[in-house]
Amino acid sequence: MDWETRLIHSGYDLCEHTGAVSIPIYHASTFRQPSIDNFGPFEYGRSGNPTRQALEGLMAVLEGGMYGFAFSSGMAAISSALSLLCAGEHLVVSRDVYGGTYRALTGLFNRFGITHSFVDTSDLDAIQAAITAQTKALFLETPSNPILRITDLAACASIAKRHGLFTIVDNTFMTPYLQRPLELGIDVVVHSATKFLGGHSDTIAGVAVVNDELLARRLRMVQNTFGAVLGPQDCWLVQRGIRTLKVRMDAQQEKAAKLAAWLLAHPKVAAVYYPGLSAHPGREVHAAQSSGPGCVLSFTLADRQGARAFLERVRLPLLAVSLGGVESILSHPTTMSHASMPKKYQEILGIEESLFRLSVGLESYADLENDLAQALDIVD
Repeated sequence: MDWETRLIHSGYDLCEHTGAVSIPIYHASTFRQPSIDNFGPFEYGRSGNPTRQALEGLMAVLEGGMYGFAFSSGMAAISSALSLLCAGEHLVVSRDVYGGTYRALTGLFNRFGITHSFVDTSDLDAIQAAITAQTKALFLETPSNPILRITDLAACASIAKRHGLFTIVDNTFMTPYLQRPLELGIDVVVHSATKFLGGHSDTIAGVAVVNDELLARRLRMVQNTFGAVLGPQDCWLVQRGIRTLKVRMDAQQEKAAKLAAWLLAHPKVAAVYYPGLSAHPGREVHAAQSSGPGCVLSFTLADRQGARAFLERVRLPLLAVSLGGVESILSHPTTMSHASMPKKYQEILGIEESLFRLSVGLESYADLENDLAQALDIVD
């Protein structure tokens, strides 16, 4: 079946007991067992739930993986993947990684003796140079958040295999519709399912998918031990959102590409970051490993002092944390998604006061352009 058909007919779309076309929401904390010698497939809600199992199976199908895991948030999925490392081990990380991942590495996992090096992973030589005898993993994000830097996933997977490392990729921006890292040799894929997978800004969720049985056993142990599992109601919401993933992202991506080109030509915009633009660094690599540029773009105002005036005039995109909803969401990374990063480090990455990240929604393109135009009019 074509990929978009699998969104609807995945093998995890029907209730096997009733034929219902929506998987039931099993609000059960425990499950009766036939006997102490014959346990059923479900024992306790933390260890497994039929609604959660359906979402986990669906995500494995969509990512081209074997084992899926649903978590209570994107950060729970990321932190659980990072928990595959042990004290004394080291990982190499994309330097402009999501702010929550940065906070987890610098404020939590470093306390457990897990060290890291932030490098520009678009530079393969920099990755090679950062690998030490203690290095066990690469953590990658492409396109990165919020500058949308591109990392060559297949090349990184090859480097990792030569050094006996495993690889983790945050695929939130692309989703399995546009990019499937496991098919490029990556070991663990994580998502904030809060974003495009759920798609409606009404649930917090995370997902991880792997192919390797040993990694799956280790990740299942982490999931069951920490207990940061996704509840059945939220599992159902994410499954419902996934059914319209393609049609939503097709429409959003088309508008994002037009807005990126329009912003690039605007005299009050200094820079636009979007993999669909011909001059975007790494565009060829991105085109080779994905099937589209995505629905998120970032831009910097020419007037570095005009951020607040611009924000006060914007009416249609919501000023909010998050992305991937049906509504356009405008974020200010330096005070929102990347606020946990020190200002000096933000500046090194190009995350400045005049930088904005725009997740393009399903509104009329003309309305979005007109609203951004009137907001830019006030900027010097």
